[in-house]
Amino acid sequence: MGEFDAIRPYDDAEVPVVMERLLSDQDLMQMLAVYRFPRLSRWCPGLLKRAIQFGLRREARGIRCVDTLQHRIEPYLDRLIESSTLQVTYSGLEHLREGQAYLFLANHRDIAMDPAFVNYALYHAGHPTPRVAIGDNLLQRPFVADLMRLNKCFIVHRSLTGRRDKLRAYQTMSAYISHSLQQGQSIWIAQAEGRAKDGLDETDPAIIKMFCMSRKGEDFASVIRSLQLVPVSIAYEWDPCDAMKARELEQKARLGEYRKQPGEDDRSIAKGLTGYKGRVHVAFGQALEGDFADAKAVARAVDRQILTQYRLFPSNYLALEQQGELPADLADWRGSFAAQEVAVEEQRFAERLAEIPARQQPYWLLQYANPVHSRLRVLAKQ
Repeated sequence: MGEFDAIRPYDDAEVPVVMERLLSDQDLMQMLAVYRFPRLSRWCPGLLKRAIQFGLRREARGIRCVDTLQHRIEPYLDRLIESSTLQVTYSGLEHLREGQAYLFLANHRDIAMDPAFVNYALYHAGHPTPRVAIGDNLLQRPFVADLMRLNKCFIVHRSLTGRRDKLRAYQTMSAYISHSLQQGQSIWIAQAEGRAKDGLDETDPAIIKMFCMSRKGEDFASVIRSLQLVPVSIAYEWDPCDAMKARELEQKARLGEYRKQPGEDDRSIAKGLTGYKGRVHVAFGQALEGDFADAKAVARAVDRQILTQYRLFPSNYLALEQQGELPADLADWRGSFAAQEVAVEEQRFAERLAEIPARQQPYWLLQYANPVHSRLRVLAKQ
């Protein structure tokens, strides 16, 4: 068994076997049948599963490597993005050099779509797609793990509880990330564990320390420069999961804890994939090159790029207004947008807020207002 076999994505030689395993997985066929044909699946589930299996086998013909798989998936991702967004824009791609592997360290709002939008941008700009870090808490069913590892995902063991087990897992992941970069394979990983459900994007210095664990004895600043660490900022005008996040935040504040319901992560992924996002902007920063003293200094530098390049939308300013916390120097924010655009989003904002239970509304507003607070805080320090 290889050093990284327990966490790495599948390689090209493994694709045919894994594809056959997926195409024979009855749980996967059942899930697809219910998703595609919710009513019909109640009446003739066996027939539907066989029909879906037949269609997938036809689509899968000729897929013998990961690149071919991603080329086949790309048109479906394009259609998904077109159906769930008003506009998708990117910036900073001109900073990326051809043939250079990067460690993309990103803010994290949506389980599946954050890396999907990064992949989408890189793919269409002619860059290889990165290997993507995904928590093992999202891989409870075997077919989900197979699907993710086929699509360049590697596993982050977040469910471990023992201190020694965690330390070993971090060391392995650190070594795997360095190994991938040395192979010329870029990496995408979130700036902190889990999504920023309150809209506060902050880099966890522990993530930075993890990157360096496998390179003890080397100069810290030199290691950071060698990683070609690029901050990535993603902003959604509307978060399809905002109501779910507000409910979790309110319950955690009221009861001191929040326990996920069975299948909640699956519902979050599905809602994030298909729900309306409005406009989306992904900003690629510039690789860190300074002489950083420690992990906290690196985290601050990453935050500066992520927060200053974060694209603010009317929904962010409207939330601040609703909170009654709009600073005087932002009072004329409407002048930065077309009047018709603001009118449409004001109505959408009011309708979405009205659907949120009263005691959860403050937590819903936080998700949209906090990016403005964070931007102002960073600018004040410059």
